[in-house]
Amino acid sequence: MLIREARPDDWPQIWPFWHRIVAAGETYTWDPGTSEEDARALWMSPAKRVYVVEDDDGTVVASACLTPNYGGPAARIANAGFMVDPDRAGRGTGRLLAEHVLAEARDAGYRGMVFNAVVETNPAVKLWSSLGFTVLGTVPDAFDHPRHGRVGLHIMYRPL
Repeated sequence: MLIREARPDDWPQIWPFWHRIVAAGETYTWDPGTSEEDARALWMSPAKRVYVVEDDDGTVVASACLTPNYGGPAARIANAGFMVDPDRAGRGTGRLLAEHVLAEARDAGYRGMVFNAVVETNPAVKLWSSLGFTVLGTVPDAFDHPRHGRVGLHIMYRPL
């Protein structure tokens, strides 16, 4: 697998899994009905560094975006989003991409990374914990999960 910075022409390969994941309404706080145009503006914003993972055949199977979480004097705390094509889950792609983005964030001068709203039932909580993230707190009953009902949103952090 190859991890590289995304190009504008990668979007048509990112959109199908981005849409599938967000439309499922299980792991992201974005509107499940987000249009493709709005999704592209959100994910591929020029203010973000966007990465993709290419499989051996050149197919984009995952993407991540890295951006400052805050501005001004707190701009050295990063935020990131990660999406792996659900058909490619369980193959280590998410871990590989996360390790890459954490290294990129550190190299860019970020001092830490925060996730503002990790759905507590998201299987990625285990991955983030194994990579050194800790739960700073949980907003109870903040997320209407389609299968589990109301669940909490974790705020997770790790220094870089």
